[in-house]
Amino acid sequence: MGSGGIGLALANELGTRNKNIILIDNDSAKIETLKEQNLNAILGDIEDADILGKFDFRQLRSVFIMSSDIEANKHALAFIRKTAPDVQIVARANDYQQKEEMETTGADLVVLPSKLPHRAIALAIVQYIEKITSVKLAQDLKKLISNVGEGKFAIIVHNNPDPDAISSAMGLKEIASSVGVRAEILYNGKIGHHENKAFINLLDIELDQSRDFNAKDYKKIALIECSMPGVNNLLPPDTQVSIVIDHHQADIGEVKAEYVDIRPNIGAAATIMTKYLQDLEIPIKTELATALLYGIKVDTNDFQRNTDPADLTAAAYLYPLANHDILSRIKTPSRSTEEINVLGEAIKNRDIRGSYLISNVGTIHDRDTLAQAADYLLNLEGITTTIIFGLGEDQIYISGRSRDVRVNIGKVMQDAFGSDKAGGHAMLAGAQIPLGVFGGTKDKQTLMKLTEEVVVKRLLSAIGIQKESS
Repeated sequence: MGSGGIGLALANELGTRNKNIILIDNDSAKIETLKEQNLNAILGDIEDADILGKFDFRQLRSVFIMSSDIEANKHALAFIRKTAPDVQIVARANDYQQKEEMETTGADLVVLPSKLPHRAIALAIVQYIEKITSVKLAQDLKKLISNVGEGKFAIIVHNNPDPDAISSAMGLKEIASSVGVRAEILYNGKIGHHENKAFINLLDIELDQSRDFNAKDYKKIALIECSMPGVNNLLPPDTQVSIVIDHHQADIGEVKAEYVDIRPNIGAAATIMTKYLQDLEIPIKTELATALLYGIKVDTNDFQRNTDPADLTAAAYLYPLANHDILSRIKTPSRSTEEINVLGEAIKNRDIRGSYLISNVGTIHDRDTLAQAADYLLNLEGITTTIIFGLGEDQIYISGRSRDVRVNIGKVMQDAFGSDKAGGHAMLAGAQIPLGVFGGTKDKQTLMKLTEEVVVKRLLSAIGIQKESS
């Protein structure tokens, strides 16, 4: 509210964080200029009840009352606080008396005139609001977990979990422990990649491969690094979930849980979990710090992929707490024969179309080998996107990587196979397609040929390449 120097600087700062912003000002010339800059600007007086009445302030996260008319600011503040007791409000005042009045009325932060550049003031305000939001999120999560009491708490990670999922689950288990709640980390599938096995063994991580899961045995259930029951996890699709924490793209409207924290801009779920532990002031032990740091490094490919400043901040916090000898040993396990064989098949069967490489590696036992091959082949000269797929017992597994800024490989996968079977980020994604009635077919070679044409056709269509152009 108010698009003067500070108001406009705030809008710009929030814009860099991909926030949805509405600007209100009573200067028609300013409004036209703001609209020309593709900003959502509305002409109106913030003292006008009709203008304020157009908004459901309960649906807004923050309101910044930054006009130079202090009486108008006071009026807007009183109206909004009465309408929406929980919304965060930052207001502008001219002196300490006005500041005290606004704080009494309910402002979370009151800004006084300063000689600092408007951009610096805006940055400080946004960081303050982010801190409030972060701490409240963590406290809400802790309170929800504490409601488990003497019951059991299930922490479900995605099938064939990776270090990011596992370390994040460890972090959530530590939060549960801080309020005296028993938690179990459960998964389906297998942990096949040698580095992941070394990760679990060297850090002595407790997690259970569940084959007979019964939701009724648990008072609350959390999903970590996945957001929908039954999609790449052991839960039946209709399972009631209490907590969802993820960093992959998701249709928020479809995610049903008491507590949902999905941040697609973040490179690793371990970053989100590290922030929770910091905000709750829970000491991070060496083993957990090592696991979380490794989880961040793996999912961001050593900060070269899908990396947000928050990932770097979390890693910097964890670095002095972690055991770097164990980290070194995790990174240098022996390579499996299957990993080498799959890479060889991916190279031999590669189908290159421009800067895209697609390869069918045939039958696989360890789906993690697909991701390794996709990463490795992305280093080929002229290749900016790799998609590797193979046939498991009852599913086709697909792994994609991209360093082309024009390609969102996560969206490509979802467009090709559906959001219930695929997901990921702009630079990293995966999919798994059930074979259905073909799952029992003994002739795997024939089955792979039949499915390959469908898979490749859908991928090329989603990318925008005609199959005939090869």
